[in-house]
Amino acid sequence: MAEPASIQVPSTSQPHVAAPAKSTAAKRPHPDSSPVQAGRELPEQNGGNGDNSGNNANGGAGGANKSRKQQQQRPPKKKLKGGKRLKAVTDGSSEEVLLADVRDLQRALKHRQDREKRDAEPVLFHGAHGEEVKATAAETTDEIKIMEEDGGEVPEEELPEPGSEIELDVVGLSSTGEGLAVQRKLHELSDGSLLRRRRRIYVVSFSVPGDIVRAKVYRHLPQPKAGSDEDELPPTYSVADFLEVVRPSLELRDPQGDSNRVRCQYFGRCSGCQYQMLDYGEQLHIKRRVVERAYRHFSQLPPERVPAVLDTMPSPLQYGYRTKLTPHFDGPPGFRRKNKAAHRLTAVPEIGFMAKAGAGGARATLDIESCPIGTPAVGKGMARERARVARDFADYSKGATILLRENTVRCPKGSEMSEEQKKVADDADTVTVETEAHTDFKTCITDNNATSTEYIDDYIFTNPAGSFFQNNNSILPPLTAYVRENVVRPKNAHKGKELRYLIDAYSGSGLFTITLASTLPGGSIGIDIAEQSISYARTNAQLNHLPPERCKFLAADAAQLFQSVIEYDPDETVVVLDPPRKGCDGPFLRQLLAFAPARIVYVSCNVHTQARDVGMLVQGHVDFGDSANDKAPVETRDGKAPARYEIESLRGFDFFPQTAHVEGIAVLNRVDLV
Repeated sequence: MAEPASIQVPSTSQPHVAAPAKSTAAKRPHPDSSPVQAGRELPEQNGGNGDNSGNNANGGAGGANKSRKQQQQRPPKKKLKGGKRLKAVTDGSSEEVLLADVRDLQRALKHRQDREKRDAEPVLFHGAHGEEVKATAAETTDEIKIMEEDGGEVPEEELPEPGSEIELDVVGLSSTGEGLAVQRKLHELSDGSLLRRRRRIYVVSFSVPGDIVRAKVYRHLPQPKAGSDEDELPPTYSVADFLEVVRPSLELRDPQGDSNRVRCQYFGRCSGCQYQMLDYGEQLHIKRRVVERAYRHFSQLPPERVPAVLDTMPSPLQYGYRTKLTPHFDGPPGFRRKNKAAHRLTAVPEIGFMAKAGAGGARATLDIESCPIGTPAVGKGMARERARVARDFADYSKGATILLRENTVRCPKGSEMSEEQKKVADDADTVTVETEAHTDFKTCITDNNATSTEYIDDYIFTNPAGSFFQNNNSILPPLTAYVRENVVRPKNAHKGKELRYLIDAYSGSGLFTITLASTLPGGSIGIDIAEQSISYARTNAQLNHLPPERCKFLAADAAQLFQSVIEYDPDETVVVLDPPRKGCDGPFLRQLLAFAPARIVYVSCNVHTQARDVGMLVQGHVDFGDSANDKAPVETRDGKAPARYEIESLRGFDFFPQTAHVEGIAVLNRVDLV
């Protein structure tokens, strides 16, 4: 295969137009699936098989010919779909987070209408920074008239047919990275007078507050009725494909055009990045607001118990930072069907990532020759693997996911290279990075069973190449330094007993256990449920010359970890948490409250489940609302009341620049020690 084309933003007559999602004839997914989840590429930037959405005019839930009663049918229970009521406890999914943002905007629009009705004057929107933005001319001049219907509920505006092209005012930005918009044109009654209606929220990607965009409607999610104990309708929305920017946001977009910032020729079609058109400082500001909204929506805490969120910690690299990518390709037609004769590929497949849902949410793989957020070594590996598949495609009867993982061989300056180091250094695909102290030779591993090596400052970590390890190496030194700084109490804090022990729950291969081993006099202990991770963690401790009395590891379920450290005095112990995206479960949180460590540092790749968990730690009560076991009281080992915590600080970390994702760190102190 030819060498990958250089990365250029396609030329266009409109300087502020991102490329729309390309049409595809791929099959439509189940009509009840959620459009927001279609092709969603969160941190893993992989081919993913996330639920895709789509609907046709007959199967849609919100066309103009639908009756109000039909539009208010509830979606099936126990399935997260548009229109679902928000639970008191979140599972942190993109769909649930989006619904919370839509609900906020619906309330803001209703508040605006109420003020207009009371004051007989237009009310202004609030922009990305809280500044006032003038409403459109059509809205500032209309006569306000409220129609009472269905028990006083303001009727919703008439919905355009799927496939219609409309202009939208983008008035908000969801925590998932999509623009939240309303139609510019109000609808007229038969007698010509204007009717104030409940505004429909449209979700449109690649747009920002202040934009006026043209979009193609492809899905209206149903509007369920409010329950007997609810004073407002549950949130719902419509989804539209972004087509072009009619008028760009003066606050957020580059006046000279998006091409000054966008570095990827696939941006606007690939679902991996959402924010390449934004200044990096603005991305950091947006991500701080994501953390704020997470705690407002999902912590169940009053505002006075949540401190101001600190500025987002930037990534040293904004492009070329991902040390792992997993592009994929599909098999021949029908390869997913059962009991079918095996067929092989007859042409080079599309190799890349999921295209942003378009044409009704159809699933499609976008052919991508290069990805600018991958490291240079990963980029070389991607070109090599694309050439291999192009050569051997006829051998494949199924699709495949390709692992691209960076590996580092380090040679200290002044030392003689080994034969292995010389072999790596002489490879044409090796990327050489020089520093004052050493030379790093970076290559790309494609074997899931191989061992990869990474360095964080002077710490060395080995892992199975296909296993999880943080994918932005550049931000790990400031991350570990920040956690190390916050493991100990602030100088002005109530002293209590001296902190001596560090427990690293969900330790994996030992990132925090190893880098924090010298922080407290009693050393650190890492606990993880995966035997393989613990095996690598012990190897990593040896590679970093840490003795067992200073740094040790146990393979155990995190929910049972406190039985392994019963000799630790909780008043002298700090617990570092780094759970998966789903957060902590009920049994673990109850044990954590029962153990009652003096201090907790909660690192999270999902700030929404973090907010849920932190809220329960602050209240000293665990209730997931889904089982009697979760509502059981916390049994402390000394018979005292369960611990409660106070939030000392909250901060986001930008592990994935150009995307909507943000990681979070919450620092907590036990209340009686504050």
